[in-house]
Amino acid sequence: MNLPVLDTVASAALTAHPAPIALRDRIDAAIDRALVERRLIGAVILVAVDGETVYRRAAGLADRESDRLMREDAIFLLASVTKPIVATAAVKLAEQGRIDLDAPVTRYLPQFRPRLADGSEPVISLRQLLDHTSGLSYRFGEASGNDYDRFEVSDGFDQPGLSIEENLQRLSQTQLRFAPGQSFKYSISLDVLGHVMALATGTPLPKLIEELILAPLAMKDTGFAIADYKRTATPYTDGRAADGSHRPARMHEHTELPFYDGVLRYAPGRLENANSYPSGGAGMAGSAGDVLRLLETLRQGGGDLLRPESVAAMLRDRVPASAEGPDPGWGFGYGAAVLNDPLATHTPQSPGTFAWGGVYGHSWFVDPARKLSVVALTNTAIEGMNGEFTIDLRDAVYAGLDALIGP
Repeated sequence: MNLPVLDTVASAALTAHPAPIALRDRIDAAIDRALVERRLIGAVILVAVDGETVYRRAAGLADRESDRLMREDAIFLLASVTKPIVATAAVKLAEQGRIDLDAPVTRYLPQFRPRLADGSEPVISLRQLLDHTSGLSYRFGEASGNDYDRFEVSDGFDQPGLSIEENLQRLSQTQLRFAPGQSFKYSISLDVLGHVMALATGTPLPKLIEELILAPLAMKDTGFAIADYKRTATPYTDGRAADGSHRPARMHEHTELPFYDGVLRYAPGRLENANSYPSGGAGMAGSAGDVLRLLETLRQGGGDLLRPESVAAMLRDRVPASAEGPDPGWGFGYGAAVLNDPLATHTPQSPGTFAWGGVYGHSWFVDPARKLSVVALTNTAIEGMNGEFTIDLRDAVYAGLDALIGP
């Protein structure tokens, strides 16, 4: 799929009409404010409306210490932006009859048998891995001293050199947080699913994702290895520096950030170690343009990649009625949150919007009702994922769109 491109600076079609200028100016202001206030080091922002990229900007620095400017084709560590890619591949395999989403995980992983608090061993299906109703968790999603800490379970973006077999062995010793299918908890389940996909097809996960998703969509900058280190954005944290300033700090191999009741543990060099397992939930790197290609494919009903009914299944809220979703007003589908009630979360986004992000500092959303896709990859965690910038950008996009095409 080739997406038409409109350069917001050079295109006469855009500069000739005041509404697109208003869209550009609002988004520019949101980005510039985050840079001036030193909440972000750099970012790549793409906005597509009805298949046309109406805004594109590489802003700030890819590497502060060397004054290397951000570029639009910069490569970022994607963290959970990996999830919609792997989820799409899983749905494709189900279409092809190569996996059964309702099959038990033990069909493919006989030794993976985590238990409930009462010692019972429930059945976990592949579908429950896909929609985060398996009862698993993330280490960073648990308070310090939990069993994920005790068994040193990797979240998929730390512990370079760790094998998937070892991590699943650790994970299988943890306690399920609830009976599978009874509630929702964001978890490491896509790492488990990614390994199942590899075993079921006899194809390593990186090669499988290349064949199913990356090659068909020409996502040449994306994979479980860095495509071009010269274009890679250096990651930073948005925490306070030792001198008490708000100056973001360069990440190192053992950077830790408090995150709600847990801790995010980073290893930015993880992909440089060939022995690091390919994390289906957090292990890829890629560019904003590649991410936009996938999101636009899903927004447009799957194109040549997936059947429309498969896309509809991906973007349906699957959180049990008795459970809470990731945030007020939001449920969860396959690889992304799904908006049910805009009023509950005070957002201008339409019902049916699907969205998510990544802990290296990314956010994205697709509003099918507005034919809108927005990708914001930054090199500053965690401001770029759920900080003030994400709200400012969202509101700027909708304010600009209202001027461009009407609410």
